[in-house]
Amino acid sequence: MNDWPEGRSGDNRDQYGRGSASAQPESARVMRQVRRGRAAPGQDPYGRQGPSAPPYGNGVPQQPSYVDGQGHGGGYDSGYNTGQVYGAPGGGGGYGGPGEPGGGRGPRPAPNWRKRIKWTAIVVITGLIVTTVGTYFWADSKLNREVDLSKVIDRPEQGDGTNYLIVGSDSRAGLSSEQKKQLHTGSAAGKRTDSMMILHTGSNGDTLISLPRDSDVEIPTFVGSESGKTYKGTGRHVKLNAAYAEDGPELLVRTVEFNTGLKIDHYVEIGFAGFANIVDAVGGVEIDIPKGGMKDTKSGADFTAGKQTLNGDQALAFVRTRYALAGSDLDRTKNQQKFLNALANQVATPSTILNPFKLYPTMGAGLDSLVVDKDMGLYDLAKMFWAMKGVNGGDGTSMNMPISGSTGGNLLWDKAKVKTLVDELKNDEKVTVSGN
Repeated sequence: MNDWPEGRSGDNRDQYGRGSASAQPESARVMRQVRRGRAAPGQDPYGRQGPSAPPYGNGVPQQPSYVDGQGHGGGYDSGYNTGQVYGAPGGGGGYGGPGEPGGGRGPRPAPNWRKRIKWTAIVVITGLIVTTVGTYFWADSKLNREVDLSKVIDRPEQGDGTNYLIVGSDSRAGLSSEQKKQLHTGSAAGKRTDSMMILHTGSNGDTLISLPRDSDVEIPTFVGSESGKTYKGTGRHVKLNAAYAEDGPELLVRTVEFNTGLKIDHYVEIGFAGFANIVDAVGGVEIDIPKGGMKDTKSGADFTAGKQTLNGDQALAFVRTRYALAGSDLDRTKNQQKFLNALANQVATPSTILNPFKLYPTMGAGLDSLVVDKDMGLYDLAKMFWAMKGVNGGDGTSMNMPISGSTGGNLLWDKAKVKTLVDELKNDEKVTVSGN
């Protein structure tokens, strides 16, 4: 009698469901335990001795055993116990970590430092070029090209080298009442020149010549800068700064050229406020005040002897002082040259040039306050600046216009020395003439 339910044969079955020779019923099925190691030769997947399971019939290949997890003849969990993903391309059973067998990604290549350095250099150089070009056009656009030298008539012949007329004006334009009081400028209408210098640049050294404001000069025939009307010369003699007060930069250039015979190529002017702003932008300028100090109520100067750093207000007082000096205007021009030397050296220091937070405010303060001729370019301005720095640093000649005496409070130029000086400048020769 068959104790199995209907549809089931009472025959005992082996592990593959086939009939067994045993007459006893099949005991409870037990799920086989997965072993992690490879079966030893002659053992079944459970470590028992004996033949392995018989092959499938009809040409069906034997399935891999569920033993070693390697996928080589018997691992069904290939990759799951090693952290690999089953079925990875490239064979071997899965995606592995870097450097593991069967991994889809090889070792990371070493960085190409030569290529990195090259591209870094390209980026840095490109950045510098863009910054330089941008700074140039920004600075060039800030120049106030207001002086038209084409209005100057009867000009001398062009000599060798380049001649700049540099003017410090006492214009109060843009200053509030409080600033005028603080800077001791007074409230005079219009503007005059507190300082005038001719800077010659050439191949035989640069020369800076101060023209005292009280110099006795003749006003020649000229064309009015605004009216366009011709004013005939009458032989009238005035102080040099009066020419500027009468008809501005164009008449000043005409008067200097007429009385010297030297052609002026470029004109540069800076006012009170601009001068003080430049000094403040560079953080002040160190000056050595001579023994005895300096005190002048009209300019506001009040300095003790010795080295000290002057701010913008103090610097303006220093370069304007003349009543406290024995040589009056002649000594003042020497102080002006002395201060320009210190200022140029301060601007040209690495702490200013290499610091954009200091360089740009300095350039902005200077360019905003400069008035130049219409043909003046940024290159010409830079050339002038470096020449002044070199002259005042001892690489050129710095002097006053030679003086022979005075009349009625006006300083008379030494005509013979002035002619020699001008001839040497026009021929770009080394200057042999000395000034006062």
